[in-house]
Amino acid sequence: MEPNNIIQKLKNGEIKLYEVEKHTSSVEEAIDTRRRFIEEISNTNLDTIAKYSLDMESAGKKNIENPIGTIQIPIGVAGPLKINGEYIKNSDTNNNEFYVPLATSEGALVASVNRGCSTITEAGGVNTRVIDDKMTRAPVIKAKSASETVKIKQWFENNFQNLKEIAETTTSHGKLIKIDPILIVGNYVYPRFVYSTGDSMGMNMVTIATEKVLELLLDECEAQIIALSGNVCVDKKPSSINLVEGRGKTVVADIVIPAEIVKNKLKTTAEAIVEVNVAKNLLGSAASGSMGFNAHYANMIGAIFLATGQDVAHVVEGSLGITTAEDRDGDLYFSVSMPDLPIATVGGGTSLKTAQESLEILGVVGSGKAKKFAEIVIATVLAGELSLIGALAAGHLARAHQQLGR
Repeated sequence: MEPNNIIQKLKNGEIKLYEVEKHTSSVEEAIDTRRRFIEEISNTNLDTIAKYSLDMESAGKKNIENPIGTIQIPIGVAGPLKINGEYIKNSDTNNNEFYVPLATSEGALVASVNRGCSTITEAGGVNTRVIDDKMTRAPVIKAKSASETVKIKQWFENNFQNLKEIAETTTSHGKLIKIDPILIVGNYVYPRFVYSTGDSMGMNMVTIATEKVLELLLDECEAQIIALSGNVCVDKKPSSINLVEGRGKTVVADIVIPAEIVKNKLKTTAEAIVEVNVAKNLLGSAASGSMGFNAHYANMIGAIFLATGQDVAHVVEGSLGITTAEDRDGDLYFSVSMPDLPIATVGGGTSLKTAQESLEILGVVGSGKAKKFAEIVIATVLAGELSLIGALAAGHLARAHQQLGR
């Protein structure tokens, strides 16, 4: 069918947007036709969106629906960033200094992270550790009464080994670690299934595995599955349970920065940084009811996620975490803790070519690299956090934004 005819049928409602590919000879023609339709009905010109180098045929199979082109976000690098990490040390390269790709439109962000990287590297590097690694799915199940919910809870507890075997028949990589907590609210049950998922972020994996377990529940218990996700997971939302229990990668990083480096690089003192951290990140966050006791984890996580093809909605989880600082006789002890960092080096958006190139910069493409990637992410978060709090302590924040991007 001619593109003009397809566009007219789209306008008339005779063809749906997702049906355009059925009436064109190629994916590229479908994208161009759909974009022209949007241009005509919105009276706009989308020439820039039309320019792309991604393999849209591949992306259309697993990353996007109703495509009309791509967007472009500037990408910069910060570094070198020296990282003393367990998985970095044990990787197939001896390199422990990284240039981190950051995709953002916020002026001054890359410059700020770069200053943090410079401070860290001069001080000998940041220490990073992966504490835990898991992905969760928590369905909501309805019973006839509260007493019946207790029976369902006991069924999960008594049959765990069998349920584990059933769940793991659906995946070659996922392992069911536990079903805990199992919350009861009236006649509703919320079992939190906890899995390890290897180098995949794993949300689809754990959803499929959990659904398989629930088939047996329906055979053996009088219950109704209300939803595969009952929001106790908790996916893409800030939550206390993820702050405490963790989700994705749970990571921590710290460093001791000599007083002279604090003075020369950050233009302030350990004492001033500690006071800003207490007053802003701890007390200010507590007073406002914030779940993130930090200055701006989301800035660094969002920029790395965009660059490396992560699920950007998980930035809200990654922003949970606590920054601590101590004055040690003029030297600065500084740490960041991130309990909830859902990331991947395989699957999802990591298959897009631009994301793969960014992951290649870091040496974390493919299987066996997710924990190394987690160490790089938290090291970058510490760099950005250190730089911002240092700028606040020195009174430099407004000046930096005036100079580098209002």
